[in-house]
Formats: sequence, structure tokens, C-alpha cells
Amino acid sequence: MYRTHTCGELRKSDVGQTVTLAGWVDTYRDHGGGLFVDLRDRYGKTQLVFSSDSGAETQTLSRSLRNEDVIQVIGKIEPRPDGTVNPKLSTGEIELKVEKLTILNKCKTPPFFPSQLDMPGEDLRLKHRYLDLRRQQMQQTLLLRSKIIKLMRDYFEEHKFIDVETPILGRSTPEGARDYLVPSRVHHGEFYALPQSPQLYKQILMMAGYDRYVQVARCFRDEDLRADRQPEFTQLDLEMAFCEMDDVIGIIDGLVEKVAKEVLDIEVSGPLPRMTYDEAMERFGHDAPDLRFGLEIVDATDLAAEAEFRVFKAVADAGNRVRGICAKGAADQYSRRLIDDMTSMVQDDFGAKGLAWFKVEADGTLASPIAKNFTPELLAKFKERFSAEPGDLILIVADKFEVTCKALYGLRKKLGAELKLYDPEAMHFSWIVEFPMFDYDEEEGRWVAMHHPFTAPRPQDLELLDSDPGKCRALAYDLVINGSEAGGGTIRIHDNVTQQKVFGLLGMSEEDAKERFGFLLEALQFGAPPHGGIALGIDRWVMLFGHLDNIRDCIAFPKTQRAADLMTDAPSTVDRKQLEDLAIRVLRLDELKK
Repeated sequence: MYRTHTCGELRKSDVGQTVTLAGWVDTYRDHGGGLFVDLRDRYGKTQLVFSSDSGAETQTLSRSLRNEDVIQVIGKIEPRPDGTVNPKLSTGEIELKVEKLTILNKCKTPPFFPSQLDMPGEDLRLKHRYLDLRRQQMQQTLLLRSKIIKLMRDYFEEHKFIDVETPILGRSTPEGARDYLVPSRVHHGEFYALPQSPQLYKQILMMAGYDRYVQVARCFRDEDLRADRQPEFTQLDLEMAFCEMDDVIGIIDGLVEKVAKEVLDIEVSGPLPRMTYDEAMERFGHDAPDLRFGLEIVDATDLAAEAEFRVFKAVADAGNRVRGICAKGAADQYSRRLIDDMTSMVQDDFGAKGLAWFKVEADGTLASPIAKNFTPELLAKFKERFSAEPGDLILIVADKFEVTCKALYGLRKKLGAELKLYDPEAMHFSWIVEFPMFDYDEEEGRWVAMHHPFTAPRPQDLELLDSDPGKCRALAYDLVINGSEAGGGTIRIHDNVTQQKVFGLLGMSEEDAKERFGFLLEALQFGAPPHGGIALGIDRWVMLFGHLDNIRDCIAFPKTQRAADLMTDAPSTVDRKQLEDLAIRVLRLDELKK
């Protein structure tokens, strides 16, 4: 056998045993009289000692070892000499005196070493992912991922959910992100689509009477990427029949309690706090607010209407908003140059026209280049509205409501990190509920679904589908962890008439709806129960529970922001025969434009 034990297994109680180990050379140290090697596998490290007792042939062979060579050793476990115990290693009290060495594979000089402290750029690590995955941090992250998925599966099995696989090759039903398309060799000119989610299949399972479905599902979306988004991702997908919103949220509350306890050993008591979408936008400017710290948005539109300051007054008179945040004790930490940088940020990144600011002086007065445009009485009202005290910094954005939300959310996030307003190891879980059913797309001149077109409206808002869709609120709910959306779900429409009406509001004719979703509309007429569910982003859960910043570090073989796999050079061209089998001809972009 290649090994009798792993490199993280042996202890002082094993002293005297002859064992066989196999792994990678992590480090080696030549002390003249003997060579010391740390042998590594995913379980840990064991120190090897090559001395005169190892024999001349083994000693000679040992001096050819280099980092990342794969070796097998046989030897006896001995206690480390006094003063050489390494408390940082689980095997730090023992060492293996090598009697036989076999080199299983030599490693040529790698572009980087898994054990080095300063890692190279991400592109190089992704190109040589097999080296990157040897790093202890990467292995710990993937072990964390495995643990979280197992906890999820065990939890839902305990609650009588059935694990059902749904198809990867399905029908293209474009609504939202672009589909990844797969051409059919058998049906020339026709295409499958990779699933953006198992949404329709899990609804069909509820109509088929399966009551409680769960799946660790692979999903695909052809959309622009960022640090926390991938073209292919994994979600914990579930659906329940004969349920209301509180039933779904209650199940996930229990899951959060279990995972938080088992993974981080923290106590989370349900029910988790809830906040409506409208409240979240007013107080924090975002539908996934980070509630580990305050720094809430304050509305001062009514005060701005009283000001002689033309910018504020014009915005207020136009029915727009003047809102801001007060950073406690931050006045001295932000110079005029840094405030100018923040002004550029809200203009360039969020489309705001500018950023107004006040610093509260030691005597309580508000200092700012615009202060002369306000009466002392009105400045006092602004100070009171923001609960400002000496040393505080007030930042104000005057613009359309949506712009103030984006700009102040960005500022809040920036200041929260820079001023260390929260413990980065802390975890906060909450729900955002009562989302709008629709958002209006000005360019296309139509309503679009805020979540997806199968979301049910609140029963009390059903009539608004006919009279005022913009005011209609949905039975939708998002799980938020530390300011990131960690899951989203809805109660679904379970009757044909309402579903047809929603499709119509989204600009679909009856013919279009039947062409895209005819199977669903038909199934809704054959005894569909009330049902709803949620999808939890497993990649994001791992990132958040592992306190990581980049979702690519939570996936074994991720894509870059240009949706490329640098290790395998995917996507790639294919040979002509493959294209001929599919009856496909590839055109250059300039040819296509003709």
C-alpha cells in the first residue's frame, strides 16, 4: 500500500510504530548532519528526518528532493528531542526517522509554491489551479464547502424533503439573464438551454404531489461577472407545497441556526429579524443592507426646501430627495481631498450630481463651503435631524430617490469598512420582505419582474394588477447575510388566470406565453396546489461563512470575469466535423453585421 497513515494523523501515542507515509515535499532543511523534510497531504504535515541511520543510498536520494516532489517513505515514529516540539502542528510532538525513500514523481520548478506566503496574481493561480488547490487555505475552504452542503442535506432530510434531480438540458425560456444554449445534433436548428435555475421543474414537482423537494443544483447564466458572481454556480434549491411565506422562512431560519452553530459555533435564535423592502431602501439605500453597523440614511428633504441653497431647494421642489448619513467622530479623519475623492466616487460610480458635506466643530457649529447659504436656525435643524455632535461628518446627496439610494449605500459601505464600524468576523442574518412585484423598464417601455414572472402578489394587492401594477407588492423574500443576498424566494402563482395576467403585464402576448410556458400554463389547470420556495447560493454561503472576499476562492475550478477557464483554455474553438454534425457555421462578427 502507498500509506498506512496520513500526514496529519500520527501522535506521541504512535511512537515506536513503523509506518508508511506518502505526500508532497512541503519544505526541506539541510542541517549538514541530517535532512529535515515536512511531508504534506490534505490532512496535515509530518516531519521526516534523514540521518546516517537511514542508510547511504536513502541519504543520497534524499538530497535530490525539492518542493512539491511526490514521495513515499517508510520509517519509525520517534518523539522529537526536547526543545524541538512544534505546538503549531497536530503532529508536532513526533517525527519519522526514514528508513526507505521512494520518489513517486519529481516536480519541475513551479511558477509558485503552495506554501509561499505572498501569492502571485489571480490569473497565474487560476492558470495553475492544481498548484493553487494544494494551498492549505484553499483546502480548508473546500472542506468548509463540503461540510455546509452535508449539513444542508442532512437538515432537509430530517424535515422530510425529497432530493430530486432536474434536467440540465431543457427549453430556453428567456426572461432576465441570457441562457447558455446547446445545439442539438438530432434536431438541426434547435437548441437546448442550460438551466438558469430549476424554477419551473420544481413547480411541476409540487403539482405532481411531491410536497417537499430539495436539490443541490448547478445553474448557468450568461451575464457579466463580478467578484461574487460566476457563469455557473451552485444553489440549494427547495420547494414546498401547501405553504405560506412564513413556512418557507421558518424552515430556512432553522437551517441558519444549524449551520451557524455547527460551522462557526455561534448561537442564532429564530425567528430572524425582518424588514420590508421599502424600509430597507429608506434606511440603508439597498435591498440587502449590512446590519452589522448603523450609519442609517436620514431624510432632510423638508429642511432642504427651506434653504436658500439653490441645489437643495431645486431638488426638493422637483419632488426628489435630499438624504444623507452622519459618520460619528469622522470629521478629523477625512480631509478635503478625501471628501473630494468621495464626491468623485458618487458622481462616477452612482450618477449623483455631487456630494454636500458638513463637519461639526468643537463649539457645535456646522462648517462647510455651503454653510453660508443656510441660516443659523436652519443649520441647527440639520444638526438635530442628523443627531450630529462635535467631531461628526455629515454627507448629503440631493437627487432622484434611486440615485440617493445608490450613492449613500456606496458611501455607507465605504465608511463602514474604513472606520471599522463592525467586526469583520461577526455574522448578521435577516430577511427583506414585501418586494415590489414589478420594476418599470424605461427603455423598453414595459414592466419587468422584480424576482421572476412566477411570483405571486400579496392577496391584498391582487386587484392592483389591473389598476396600478407599480404599487403591487409580492410574496417575495430575500435572506441577507452581512450585506449580501444569500438566498431569494417567493410564493408562486398557482392559478392559470393570474399567471396569464402577469405574463401580459410583462409584455407577453397570449401566443408568446403559450410558446414559452405552455407546459406550465397547462399544468396550472390540472390541480396545482399553493406552493413556494427559495434558492440559497451555496458559493456565497461558503464565502460568507469563510469570511472570504472573492467567490472564486470558494469554487474548485472557477471562471474569470471574462467567463474563461485559464487552466483548460475554455471556451475554445472546435473542429469543423463537430460543427458539421450540428449543422452550424461560424461567422466572424463583421460577416454577421452584413
